[in-house]
Amino acid sequence: MQEFIAKHQEKIAGTDRLVFRGHLRSIGYPDGMMSYLWTNQVLLKNFGDHVEKVTERLKEASLAEAKASGRPVRYLNSSHLDKETIARKILAQDGVRSGLVCVLSCLEPCSKFEIHRNRLTKKLELQLRPGKCLFLYHYQVHPLFGFLNARIQTWFPFSIQICLNGREWLARQMQATGLDYLQQDNCFPWVADWTKAQRLLDRQLKTRWPKLLNGIARQLNPIHTEIFHKHPISYYWSTYQHEWAIDVVFHHAADLRRFYPRWVNHAMTTFSSPDVMRFLGKHLTLSGQISQKFSGEVISDFKRRAEGVRVKHSVNGNSVKLYDKAYTAKGSVLRAEATIHNGDDFRVYRRKEGDRKGRMAWRPLRRGIADLHRRAQISHKAAARYLDAFATVDDTTTLDELLQQLEQPRQWRDRRVRALRPLADDRALLSAINHGEFAINGFRNRHLRAIFFPHTTDDKKEIRRRSAWISRKLRLLRAHALITKIRGTHRYQLTSTGRKVIVAILSALRSTLAQLTPATAQLTAVAA
Repeated sequence: MQEFIAKHQEKIAGTDRLVFRGHLRSIGYPDGMMSYLWTNQVLLKNFGDHVEKVTERLKEASLAEAKASGRPVRYLNSSHLDKETIARKILAQDGVRSGLVCVLSCLEPCSKFEIHRNRLTKKLELQLRPGKCLFLYHYQVHPLFGFLNARIQTWFPFSIQICLNGREWLARQMQATGLDYLQQDNCFPWVADWTKAQRLLDRQLKTRWPKLLNGIARQLNPIHTEIFHKHPISYYWSTYQHEWAIDVVFHHAADLRRFYPRWVNHAMTTFSSPDVMRFLGKHLTLSGQISQKFSGEVISDFKRRAEGVRVKHSVNGNSVKLYDKAYTAKGSVLRAEATIHNGDDFRVYRRKEGDRKGRMAWRPLRRGIADLHRRAQISHKAAARYLDAFATVDDTTTLDELLQQLEQPRQWRDRRVRALRPLADDRALLSAINHGEFAINGFRNRHLRAIFFPHTTDDKKEIRRRSAWISRKLRLLRAHALITKIRGTHRYQLTSTGRKVIVAILSALRSTLAQLTPATAQLTAVAA
């Protein structure tokens, strides 16, 4: 990311959208719910009456604050209505600065407990089945997080979802410290002190989540302790969705408008499936191909929205995307965003759950908020890798100029080195060193041998011959300043010049006539 930022303007990185879910895990399955009923001496035949009474008590308690403060309570006859738009209209009309904005209720699909008669055993059974029940959405201006929404399922097992925005939170932080800023939607085209704003964003990662989330849960259900006083339980909080955004701010809108179409074209015509997998931390083979063990799907798509153009790349439910977020007189925002929805592809260094003194090891990333710090690390690295992939896109140097520089012999360490032939003999070489997996740790002689000589051999003479052939190629690339050796290692990495040159050449070679024709047509029209 530093290469991209150095080439452009200011930046700020941190959490964008966070969605938490709270579950009462000990009653989230039939046996656990049966334990609750036994503790409260509720027979299965009386289950319906009991839960209906509890649900009515919960609704009344949850709506008490809204009724006491005169805030709107509205029932929506469709779950497809945009609840946030409705809430923000109420917020703007009433000028709410803090506290509850409104409560919206709606029937929505859910998993809930019901009693069914088993025809074989002639007995009643408690089952967790798909159904519908009433959800209450509380919209509020939280003293710490700013505008957020939290919903509760009014039927057992009373699941909760809390959705907040890191940029709204940052606005509250900057207000508290007296830091001036300009906000448009959920981004900041201008901040008086970007470094200070970044420190405030970083502070969000040190939040004591259980305490804050439990506080919001008590607002949704003030009688939680009363309902479960004989069977005490608390919510287990998990991260349902985590979006991490890196905002790059351009001082002049014209600069972003000029570059952005080129970046979009670069993303859609150049990034291959292995590139997208590298952005999202997936491992590739030494030859740069997708492992045969991978059974997911890599998707890239382009969408033109009312606000602008968005390009998105997804792997197994996780994604990176790029879009022009805002254009203002004080600054314009380009946003690179990583969304982690499926944590199965990632690992975190931790102990086994429930074993506080156990051995530390790399284990699967959990949805629980205990691993939220690791989600932030993974998301930041994904968005940064994605941004850096655009650093080589330039609009000042022509492809012809780049080729002329390469197609000249060079002197390197007092020896003459031949010219490169990027469109002929050396095309495969340039493509090989541009493999996505080499961008992080670089590559060695043996990595290129695996690409150019896929059939292994035990013949030592043949191994030396292959190694010498690769060494000559490495010397050729170093002479033309396309790669450099990493100090103290046997690894090499692309230089900034090498990355720019190779991406430009490969992009041109991979483009279709249909993609190249519009640019040609524009040049012809100007010449006429």
